Amino acid sequence: MSLSRTPRALGAGTALLALVAAGCSPADDGGESAEGYPSEDIRLIIQADPGGGSDLSSRALATELEEILEVSVIPENMPGASGAIAMEYVADQEPDGTVIGFGPVEIAMLNTTQGADVLPENYTFLGQIMLAPGVISVAADSEYESLQDLVDAASEGEVSVANSGAGSIWEAATLGLNDAFDTQFSPVAYDGGATAVSAAASGEVEAAVSGAGEALAQGDAVRVLGVMHDERHRDLPDVPTVEEAVGTEVEFGGWGGIYTQAGVDEEVAETLEEAVAEAVESESYQDFQENAGNLVVYRDSEEFTGFVNDQFDAFQSLLGE
Repeated sequence: MSLSRTPRALGAGTALLALVAAGCSPADDGGESAEGYPSEDIRLIIQADPGGGSDLSSRALATELEEILEVSVIPENMPGASGAIAMEYVADQEPDGTVIGFGPVEIAMLNTTQGADVLPENYTFLGQIMLAPGVISVAADSEYESLQDLVDAASEGEVSVANSGAGSIWEAATLGLNDAFDTQFSPVAYDGGATAVSAAASGEVEAAVSGAGEALAQGDAVRVLGVMHDERHRDLPDVPTVEEAVGTEVEFGGWGGIYTQAGVDEEVAETLEEAVAEAVESESYQDFQENAGNLVVYRDSEEFTGFVNDQFDAFQSLLGE
């Protein structure tokens, strides 16, 4: 089972489009003019608390965007309701390019899991900027020495699996494993991926599904059994993909991207899109994501829009009643 196609990793030689020049024509739909954009500071709304993966990725990108756009890009944390508060807030702002948001994978899930007014048509998607591949971990001294061992156990009875919270991508990934293998993995919600992996490390639960970086942060306290991606993780070269370990493709990841409101002027959106692409290409941003255990990926606006819509449909099928 796969919920995404392979993202395109950016390398140092990736060609980028030139930034749209100032002096564009006004919007035809009554929205804000694109002429001279940007001339005001831009707020970057983050759906999570300070210090987490979404926050740190957003701030790393904002630093680069400031240099590219030559205005202040101000990160603003707006946590709550699994991200719905921030996403609904961004959708309700004037479509003038002064308010953008970091959109995690939950932007394709919250309408299904929480009933939130978070729908793809509410947004203009500017570009995907990262991916945290999912991994399955157990305590270092666990009786499960391979992913096949874990799957076999869950085929015979319930196996408790920690995740980062109800309605999160990692709860969905656990359910996806059940869908793929006809198993009885039982999701257990914790307050964040790091806490979930820690619960597995201590033996409080039998396993955890999380981002690779959160498992790597536990060091030798956990054994990573499988990577939920189409290739092995660079920091876990000896850990097989799920397909390699069990013979069935299962891909889940904590992707993230930048978005703004639906209805934004086309040339404003192009300027933001190209700035995001250039920021993702920067050496400092790529270094940050590598050190965080994430993959540096990029999808342009068109690709990202199609991807989010595909993910929305897939999660409705997987998680909807």
